[in-house]
Amino acid sequence: MADGDGLGEAAIAAASPASAPGLSLSLGWRERLRAGLAGTGASLWFVAGLGLLYALRVPLRLCENLAAVTVFLNSLTPKFYVALTGTSSLISGLIFIFEWWYFHKHGTSFIEQVSVSHLRPLMGGTESSISEPGSPSNNRESETSRQNLSECKVWRNPLNLFRGAEYRRYTWVTGKEPLTYYDMNLSAQDHQTFFTCDTDFLRPSDTVMQKAWRERNPPARIKAAYQALELNNDCATAYVLLAEEEATTIVDAERLFKQALKAGETIYRRSQQCQHQSPQHEAQLRRDTNVLVYIKRRLAMCARKLGRIREAVKIMRDLMKEFPPLTMLNIHENLLESLLELQAYADVQAVLAKYDDISLPKSAAICYTAALLKTRTVSDKFSPETASRRGLSTAEINAVEAIHRAVEFNPHVPKYLLEMKSLILPPEHILKRGDSEAIAYAFFHLQHWKRIEGALHLLQCTWEGTFRMIPYPLEKGHLFYPYPSCTETADRELLPSFHHVSVYPKKEIPFFIHFTAGLCSSTAMIAFLTHQFPEIMGVFAKAEHYHHPGPC
Repeated sequence: MADGDGLGEAAIAAASPASAPGLSLSLGWRERLRAGLAGTGASLWFVAGLGLLYALRVPLRLCENLAAVTVFLNSLTPKFYVALTGTSSLISGLIFIFEWWYFHKHGTSFIEQVSVSHLRPLMGGTESSISEPGSPSNNRESETSRQNLSECKVWRNPLNLFRGAEYRRYTWVTGKEPLTYYDMNLSAQDHQTFFTCDTDFLRPSDTVMQKAWRERNPPARIKAAYQALELNNDCATAYVLLAEEEATTIVDAERLFKQALKAGETIYRRSQQCQHQSPQHEAQLRRDTNVLVYIKRRLAMCARKLGRIREAVKIMRDLMKEFPPLTMLNIHENLLESLLELQAYADVQAVLAKYDDISLPKSAAICYTAALLKTRTVSDKFSPETASRRGLSTAEINAVEAIHRAVEFNPHVPKYLLEMKSLILPPEHILKRGDSEAIAYAFFHLQHWKRIEGALHLLQCTWEGTFRMIPYPLEKGHLFYPYPSCTETADRELLPSFHHVSVYPKKEIPFFIHFTAGLCSSTAMIAFLTHQFPEIMGVFAKAEHYHHPGPC
C-alpha cells in the first residue's frame, strides 16, 4: 500500500492546478483581496463605534453614570464579593463537569462544537473556508474525503456470534444488551440483501419471510418464521432465522441449520436449472446461493464451537473452492482461526500467502496472524536484555517488523491481547482499523497468542515502538494509509454504551476544559480569600477601582 500511496500522491500533484501558474496566481490575488477587505471593514466598524461613543458622551451622560457606578461599588460589602465569586465558581464548576462528561462520551468539546456549528456561520466564518472549484486545496479535500469513506466502511463480522445461543444468554446473565440498535439495523439490511429478491412474491413463504427480515421485534420475527414454515415446510430462510434467534444452545442452532441445509440444497438445485430463463431467475439463483453459503458457513461455525474443528475446516475449504467469487464474505478469516486452534501453522501460512496480498483489503486477523507466525519462531528464546546487548537477529527483526505492521494497521488490538483493557462480546459488524475490529479479533485469537510461549512478552516489549515511526498518524502512515479520523464516531455507534471506546491517536483535552477548570479554581480561591480576609480584599478591590478611573 505504500507504493500505491506514493503513486496516488504523484498523480494528484501532476493533475493539480498548480501546474497552471496564471490560474493559481489569480486565485491567490482574489483570496488576498477578499481577506484584506474583510480585515479593513472590521477595523472601520471598530473606529466608527469609538467615534460614535465619544460624540454621544454628553447626551448619554456617561460621566454622571460612571460616577454613580463608582459610588455604588464603594458601598458594596465583602459579603457581596463572596457571593459573587462563589456563584461564579459554582457555575464554572458545573460547566467544567459537563464539558468533561461530554468530552469522554462524544470525544469533543460541547462549547467548541456549538461555536463551530452555530456561531461561526453567523460571524461569516464559512466564507473563508470556501475554495474555488478545481483549486489544489479542494482537490486534496476531495481525495481525503474519498479515502475516509473507503477506510470507514463498516464490514460484517466474519466471526459474529449467534443471537439466541450467545448474545441473548449474555443479556440473561448480566442484564446488559451487547448489541446496539445501529448494529442490529445493519444486520437487518444484510438479511434483506442476502435472503430476499424480486421474485419472492411467487412463493407465499418467501413473502412472509421478506416481512420477517424487516420486523424489528424478535418475537414477531420468530412468529413470522413459523408462519412461513406452515406455508412451506422447506423454507430454508425460516430455519435460518429460528437457528439464529430462537435456539438457546449451539446444539439447537446446529440442528435447525441442518434442516435449513436440506431445504436450501433442494431450492438451489432447482434454481440452477432455471437460471437462464429470465433475469428474475438469475436473481433468484443469486439469492439461493447466498442462503446456501450462509447456512454452510454457520454449520462450520457450529462445528468449531462444539469442538469438531477438522469438520469445520473441511466445510470452509469446500465453500472456498465451490464459491470462489464470494471472497467478500471473508470465509478465510474463519478458516485461519480454526487452523490456529489445530496448531496447523503451515496451513495458516499457506492461507496467508494467498490473502495477505497488496491488492486485497487487509484486516486485523491477517496482519496479526502474520505477526504471530513470525513471533512464534523467536518468542520462546527472546530476552530484551540479551537483544539490547548483542542486537536483534534477522528472525527477530522480521518478527518486530511484523508486529509494527500489525499495530500500525490496528493500534487498539495490543491492549486487549495484553489484557490492559477488558473484553466484551464482539459486535455483528466491525470497522476495520477500529476498536470494534480489535475486540472481534482479540475475543477469538487471544487464546492463540497465549498458547505460543513468549509471544505476548515479545508483543509487550515492542508494540509501542510503532508510534515512533508514525508521529502524525492522521497525516501520514508508514506502510498503510494515514489512520482514518472517523473510527471513533463509528465505533461508538457499533459498541454498547457500557464499553469505554478506545481512541487513537489519544485526543488532547480541549481548550475549554482547561479554561473552565482554571476559571472555577480562580474564582473559588478569590471567594475563599474574600471570606477569610474581607477587609484586605475590600481594600484591594477599591484600590483596583481607583487605579482604573473612567474616561471622563
